[in-house]
Amino acid sequence: MALFRRNKQQSTGADSLPAQDQAPEQESEPTRGPKDRSQVKDAEGRLDLGSIWLRGVAGMELRLEADRERQQVVGAHVVLGDSQMQIQVFAAPKTLGIWDEIRDEIAQSLATNGGTAEEVDGPLGTELHVRMASQNQSGQTVFSPIRFVGVDGPRWFFRAVMSGRAAIDAAAAERFYEIIDDIVVVRGDVPMPPREVLPLALPKSREQLQAEAAAAAEAAGEEAGEEGTQTDLDPFKRGPEITEIR
Repeated sequence: MALFRRNKQQSTGADSLPAQDQAPEQESEPTRGPKDRSQVKDAEGRLDLGSIWLRGVAGMELRLEADRERQQVVGAHVVLGDSQMQIQVFAAPKTLGIWDEIRDEIAQSLATNGGTAEEVDGPLGTELHVRMASQNQSGQTVFSPIRFVGVDGPRWFFRAVMSGRAAIDAAAAERFYEIIDDIVVVRGDVPMPPREVLPLALPKSREQLQAEAAAAAEAAGEEAGEEGTQTDLDPFKRGPEITEIR
């Protein structure tokens, strides 16, 4: 399915309102969802995947998705039990969100291929709950439930696609929402066209992390003992694995 087409420019007209007619600025309440790099000091124990910083949780498997033609890692798959979540980040316009338009495109594409889509209010805003049509080995049409979650950020768009039990079970999905709440998006300053995927990077090995921690401790004049330089990556039991897409 072609889920990403160029975003149409839209104007809200808010800039043309007289100053006295504009609503006063108010401090916004903390909201759920991924954070921007500007909101945190450092990775704070998260796994550095380049454009995404991700914190592991117990029982979690991490698999990375590579685009062979681009020679880039373009997505991460988080597996918890019988549920899976694909996460990706895309470049977005500076002032306009693109999630509303992308939802429409996904719904139209699904309808063309015999599937269904329904907009639902979720913890991070409007979601798209879909039933994707396909044929089994007997030629019968079967439907697979998928939950699309999108978040518009400053110059980036975050997308999560939940499948398995998390697509239909709120409790299973909540575990993924909690992971999303702790994700940090690192957009960077490189100009990119809207909807271009932000590439990910392979995580550093335990040995590299230990070496960096030891070097940092030495630079600070501290004694870097074995206990102080260990980094716990145990929540990622089998990861990261690489899956190629062609």
